[in-house]
Amino acid sequence: MSGIASPRRDWALRGVWAGGAAGGATAMWLLPGTVTIPFHLIWIGLSLVYGFTLWRPRELAIMAGVTTVVTGAIMVHHAASGRIAWLETAEVPLSVALIAVMAALVRRRHLALMQVASAAEDNRRQAEARQQLMRQIAHELRTPITVARGFTELIADRHPDADTLDDAQTVLDELDKAARITQRLVTLMGLDGPYAIEPVDLPAELNRIVRRWMPAADRQWAVRCPEATVPANGDRLEAVLDCLLDNAVKFTGPGDRISVTGHVSQTAWTVTVADAGPGQQGQQGQQGQQGQQGQQARPGTSLGLVMARAVVEGWGGTIRLDADPAGGTIVAVHVPIGLPAFPAVTHAG
Repeated sequence: MSGIASPRRDWALRGVWAGGAAGGATAMWLLPGTVTIPFHLIWIGLSLVYGFTLWRPRELAIMAGVTTVVTGAIMVHHAASGRIAWLETAEVPLSVALIAVMAALVRRRHLALMQVASAAEDNRRQAEARQQLMRQIAHELRTPITVARGFTELIADRHPDADTLDDAQTVLDELDKAARITQRLVTLMGLDGPYAIEPVDLPAELNRIVRRWMPAADRQWAVRCPEATVPANGDRLEAVLDCLLDNAVKFTGPGDRISVTGHVSQTAWTVTVADAGPGQQGQQGQQGQQGQQGQQARPGTSLGLVMARAVVEGWGGTIRLDADPAGGTIVAVHVPIGLPAFPAVTHAG
């Protein structure tokens, strides 16, 4: 949006054109035999400067009027003195008509760019407002959840009979679920924020993420990935895998297998999470598509998969859920390498 964001540069360009136009008018006066060359250069320069800057209609009318009077007077003078044919003076009204048409088109372009910039700014403000709202909601929810956990644990300590302990554990599990949902909502609302694509050491990242989960879940963990660096965002890759591993842990039991496998080719990289739980066996295709065949979705997995899919699709990739022939579920994250869908390294999801 040149010309809109740099008024100083606009005036510099106008000054350069004015100097060139003065030189062109001088050449028209002194060299009547080649009068059309500087004449056209003056008008071409005016068109270019207007195209790269933003003038008010009155400013353009004044500059075009002055240019018309000066160049027209010189052309008429030379025609009256017999140095050029009168037909050549027709260039003046033709140039005025051309600049008028061009000005109308360029102004429409400038106005369209301003509308796009305004819409982008509105979207940015709305995104910031949504994120701020979700942060406030999360803060407001965490406090009563924490208080409820404390009182539930206190009740369990004061009444250690089996029924009370069982009920208290159920309440604690539901509170933990509410806390996870709250955190996922906050993360989901932040997915439209800016972020950077950078080289990520895939095997190191997969091993680091899985090590975080090992103390929290008694499972048979396995990570396999060749040495490779892929274009991604480490924080968002971790968020995706956390969602998938959370589902895998939730629907497996102590001692069950959970494996994370990475594969990298020249055109794409893939990470699969396979578990031995009941899963969505028989469900084929990309998560989120309608009309899929197979078992009903597992309860409680939708939000995490929505988050994961939002991130991966932002990278131009897909997420597929398939039944493992050996039993369980395989979730595959497939991301192409080098597509325009990768956001440029920016301000910073």
